[in-house]
Amino acid sequence: MRIPWFKCFVVFAGGILLFHPAEAGAPAPASVPRKDPRLTRLQRFFHRYNCPVGRLAPSFIRASDRHRIDWRLLPSLALVESGCGKESFRNNIFGWGNGTIPFRSIEQGIHRVAERLANSEYYRGKSLEEVLVTYNPVPGYVARVQNVMRELGPTPFAPVIVD
Repeated sequence: MRIPWFKCFVVFAGGILLFHPAEAGAPAPASVPRKDPRLTRLQRFFHRYNCPVGRLAPSFIRASDRHRIDWRLLPSLALVESGCGKESFRNNIFGWGNGTIPFRSIEQGIHRVAERLANSEYYRGKSLEEVLVTYNPVPGYVARVQNVMRELGPTPFAPVIVD
């Protein structure tokens, strides 16, 4: 039995729409200025720990800026949870959902976790310490993540706009 060409086209077009990056939590097409001190610090940090996700430093900053969370939080979670991707499963470098939730890409995971930390009822409106206790209530976890955050910088930097 032959399938009419227009039905094939509809199925194909529908498949493309299902995987459209804007619908999948993909990053906004903004860029991080090269002179942003956060980018420099984050690149050095990823290099120091030989992180497989080092090339994605701009994505970490974009996701943090877009969702108005401390730029040091996501890289710190990634280091503590998976060695920045050295021990991750199915692109989940954050141990999100006890490490069981897959992402199509590490970059999608960065943006999805940032979005949930900013907007989920479990995290929204909480202090950093409360967010971290909610994220992982294991004793000592909060201190571990906060120590990594301090290593990245003593205070959050504001985004730098470069013409």
